[in-house]
Amino acid sequence: MSALKGIPMSISPELLEVLARMGHGDHIVLADGNFPGESQGADYVIRVDGMGVPALLKDLLKLMPVDTGESSAYVMAVPKGQPEPPIWAKYREIINKAEKREVKLVELDRFAFYDFTKEKAFAIVMTGETALYANLILVKGVVAPKK
Repeated sequence: MSALKGIPMSISPELLEVLARMGHGDHIVLADGNFPGESQGADYVIRVDGMGVPALLKDLLKLMPVDTGESSAYVMAVPKGQPEPPIWAKYREIINKAEKREVKLVELDRFAFYDFTKEKAFAIVMTGETALYANLILVKGVVAPKK
């Protein structure tokens, strides 16, 4: 992507096209290295195996707004009794900084997350993230007119 100004190097031509095709309310999954992305039925499955989710998320949010609804970011819940994965704090920090507001992470249990992905995902971006329970779904928001 070096031939364009302002596009992070992690955003491949395929991912840039998908982001441009997405509309308000469409869902994109940023998947960890263990996620069964190819079997989820999304129209687009893009691989960025050399990146972790936090770095990709930071770059993606330079281009894509997150929806303002209460349910605009989802994570795969850990089993009962297990602590929250540290990577979720990174997600909150990155999203809240990019959006300049607090965005709540909604937890979906593993199979609900898979079902939600099959039903709603416009695209799945497969990363090389090794943290457990690092899957994240974002709902695309709108780009407001400049004031």
